[in-house]
Amino acid sequence: MKNPDYSDLDADIIDVTPGPSRRRGGLGNFKWVILAALLTFVALWRGIDVYTDSLWYDSLGFGSRFWYVFGLGWTLFGVFAVLTLAILRGSLYLLERWFRVDALVPRRIIVNKQPVDFNPAKLLRPIGWILSIIFAIVYGLELSSDWQAWVLYFHQPVTLTADPIFGKSVGFYLFSLPIYEIVAGWLTSIAIILFVASVVYAIAAIVPAPTATGEKIEFSGFSKKAYAVVSAVVGILFLVVAVRTMLSRYAYLWTDHSSFSGITYAEANYLLPGLTIAAISLAAAAIILFVNALTRKGGRLLIAAFALPIVVYFIGCVIVPAYVQSFVVKPNELDRETPFIEHNIAGTRAGFNIENVKVHDYAADTTPAAFNLAQNRSILSNIRLWDWNALQDTLRQIQEIRTYYDFPDVDVDRYRIGGEMRQVMIATREMDVNKLPEQSRNWINERLVYTHGYGLTMNPVNEFTAEGKPRFILSNMPVESTADISVTRPEIYFGERTDTIVYVNTKQREFDYPQGENNNYTNYEGTGGFAVGTGLRRMCIAWATDDMTKLPFSDDVTAESRVLMHRNIKDRITRIAPFFSYDTDPYMVVNDDGRLVWMIDGYATSDTYPYSRHYDATGQKVNYIRNSVKVTIDAYTGDVNYYVFDESDPITAAYRAAFPALFKSAAEMPPGLRKHIRYPELLIKTQGDVFGLYHTQNAKMFFGREDVW
Repeated sequence: MKNPDYSDLDADIIDVTPGPSRRRGGLGNFKWVILAALLTFVALWRGIDVYTDSLWYDSLGFGSRFWYVFGLGWTLFGVFAVLTLAILRGSLYLLERWFRVDALVPRRIIVNKQPVDFNPAKLLRPIGWILSIIFAIVYGLELSSDWQAWVLYFHQPVTLTADPIFGKSVGFYLFSLPIYEIVAGWLTSIAIILFVASVVYAIAAIVPAPTATGEKIEFSGFSKKAYAVVSAVVGILFLVVAVRTMLSRYAYLWTDHSSFSGITYAEANYLLPGLTIAAISLAAAAIILFVNALTRKGGRLLIAAFALPIVVYFIGCVIVPAYVQSFVVKPNELDRETPFIEHNIAGTRAGFNIENVKVHDYAADTTPAAFNLAQNRSILSNIRLWDWNALQDTLRQIQEIRTYYDFPDVDVDRYRIGGEMRQVMIATREMDVNKLPEQSRNWINERLVYTHGYGLTMNPVNEFTAEGKPRFILSNMPVESTADISVTRPEIYFGERTDTIVYVNTKQREFDYPQGENNNYTNYEGTGGFAVGTGLRRMCIAWATDDMTKLPFSDDVTAESRVLMHRNIKDRITRIAPFFSYDTDPYMVVNDDGRLVWMIDGYATSDTYPYSRHYDATGQKVNYIRNSVKVTIDAYTGDVNYYVFDESDPITAAYRAAFPALFKSAAEMPPGLRKHIRYPELLIKTQGDVFGLYHTQNAKMFFGREDVW
């Protein structure tokens, strides 16, 4: 057949004519070698990370938590990747059969006056495989990253409290609904992909009808089979969207409005029924589409099926609720919304745990006798006079001693001193390697020598020396005490400034603290971290710590040396239990045995508690919060303990059921630490903000904002 001449064509013409098939060339097996090498590298890289992470978790006694999450993540990845691949590839196979892709003749497309030959039969199938595999990997990774939601779902406790609209338990919204939404979102994406694929196959299957050789091509349009297949796929999509529409009703329970939060009168009586009807219309439209697929009526039923849910949604979910809100609710808003305001008051008080706050009236008495100075002398003697900013500046001048030390924060606590309970201010002296002199910034100093901070300062909140300095109870290096408080382990290997990895128990002596013009050195004697070891173990640790050019060749680091990773206390506890939110103000405690222990408050939070208003807390919008755990971190060994102080919190109960080795009961906290627990500042501030409005339990007063604090 003589090839036509296209040189006289002016436009970017797409001409479809049967064309000769091209002989496929290739690179042989080389591309498979490259692919295998790439996959091997990724597997080794990921395997090293898994191995070192397992060593780190095992060193803390939380190996079971690591392997549970690791196994769950891979299980979720495998399940959803296989399901995605099976659904997509199986559906594409059916599309190929229905549209008889194998029978499609080769085509020639003219692009910029240049002929391009391609064979749809040989092109669509490999593209289908490639896209199916890509989507399988993407959705497998995406859904495996939601392991926290799956942990809560699998281990959810029984909750008895139910919402007043749907009658569902609180557990349904905290544990089950997130999973239903995740699965529904995944199915929606799959259905959309199949819809696009069906349209592409329908277009590819259009049979050209040439009127003259090489001159002009006319298309006969979509066949009835194409309409039937697209109808079936869209019907499946409509069913999935119907399920998502039903699920979307629950989110109105925690939607914030200007006056109150939760479902309103118009939503309860018109919008929610409208959404239900819209879901039913989507299901009815899906049935119409399936009938169209069976009877092959063409495009008319397809258009009718699309129009039905759109019209129903617009009328039932837009026009009617808007009309009711404007002409029924607004003129009588308080009367209409009163029961829903009461739901919001009860829900918010429960969500922020202020429902048991007791309010007492105190008669005003301004006489001197009302102060009862003799009885309240212990309180008056503990009134804080030192501002923490001023004290921090003072400590940096007189207690840092070297430029590479820092006092990141000053905390307030209480200790028994001289038989009396005194309020004191505590500041830890931490090492900041970024402040080392430039000539000292090398691998040995930063990894082996300057490994830890040292000691802390403690002073009463209202006492000064004659020079205006704080009167110290604990100070200096080595630590000096002026009271019956002693520090037996002043070294701080884990803190707020310990952002680097270090190796301890090496042949290099560690800098402990300066002493005049000389320095005092020490060796680590704790059990923190894990042994470096030899051979492949050492190489894996070097890879994980980015020390490949140093650690394998260092004579100072022996097999018995230990590597301390993730030493920043906030990073440490977040890695172990990322499902909690943490207070921004950790504080140091001097235990009865003289060891230094960090204490941090952990919070179980949610933003889907029914009828509760959202407030800012822990850097996010939440409508449920519980200070359910107190976390302690030993400053010397890095040991971490999670003590459960709120047994009634269902979120913590679910995680405790999943990770029993991670949690301890409050009764197991040592007495020396237990007497230093406090009501968190973040929690009382959040609850105070909520209580300022929600102490009002009368709907009329609440609506009018007549008693806002």
